Amino acid sequence: MKTAYYEQNGPADKVIIVGELDDPGVAAGEVVVEVATSAVNPSDAKARAGVRGPMAYDRVIPHSDGAGRIVAVGEGVSTSRVGERVWLWNAGWKRAHGSNGTLISLPSEQAVPLPNETSFEAGACLGIPALTAHRCLFADGLIEGQNILVTGGAGTVGSYAIQMAKLAGARVFTTISSKEKADHAKSMGADVVLNYREEDVAESILNATDGAGVDRIVEVEFGGNLATSRKILAQNGTIAAYGSMANPEPSLPFYPMMFDGQTLRMVLVYILPQAARTAGVADINSWLEQGALQHPIARTFSLEQTAEAHEFVESGTKIGTTVVKVANL
Repeated sequence: MKTAYYEQNGPADKVIIVGELDDPGVAAGEVVVEVATSAVNPSDAKARAGVRGPMAYDRVIPHSDGAGRIVAVGEGVSTSRVGERVWLWNAGWKRAHGSNGTLISLPSEQAVPLPNETSFEAGACLGIPALTAHRCLFADGLIEGQNILVTGGAGTVGSYAIQMAKLAGARVFTTISSKEKADHAKSMGADVVLNYREEDVAESILNATDGAGVDRIVEVEFGGNLATSRKILAQNGTIAAYGSMANPEPSLPFYPMMFDGQTLRMVLVYILPQAARTAGVADINSWLEQGALQHPIARTFSLEQTAEAHEFVESGTKIGTTVVKVANL
């Protein structure tokens, strides 16, 4: 099979190799997927760079998300799945063989049926961003009628969170840092878009909610935004945080939050409880079948351009998912 891989941590243009490797085998309970598209998420670039520690394997084929078609099944998997279009999750989580090659074998449940109406490019966008957004929004029940703040509304998680929250009947506030990002967040369906570099986010939200604040925050930067979050989070509200890069070890105002009955929920998409993942997959596929979700793609690269795709993600300028087109299916 053809793939892009690395055998040491380092800069993308120095360590990523494009070449031929042996085809994967298939074990009981697994499927073999011919990969059409593979997505580069920030976590993939960080893992390759060594930001998250040394390599766990001698050779790594990167990326957790992707889409393609099942071409073989292992013992215990129905042969009716052969030929099925699928999207992938956790393809590269604690595994040496991720989605950035023409073939991948993985447990059958990690290959989710992809509706015919949904492109392989869109299918590659779902695993990390869409499931993270779903968990952040729905981990504690229905959100219909609630005020929701999505920080970083131009990000991949933020884009899905805005759309899902609107589909669930919430009023959505979001924060951005430029006009281009504001236009994007509006196109995703946000009701109120706030440029945190130009206005007082807390004051604007409190004014717009008659002082009530928001019931839930989908948070990309917990530590950096905590002071603002405390001003606008309603009593018994929840912060669902999936990142805190600017301040990775923030001081937690425990008693002020406790006396407001507020909840801090940490979300890591790789280790979702089974019930949460099942619910997320079901909702996402239902929305896909309805054509209810947009899947913004920043740029598409060829397999040979995998290093460039990683560099593009690391540049921090993208709006949308970065996709590698692995093969023409």
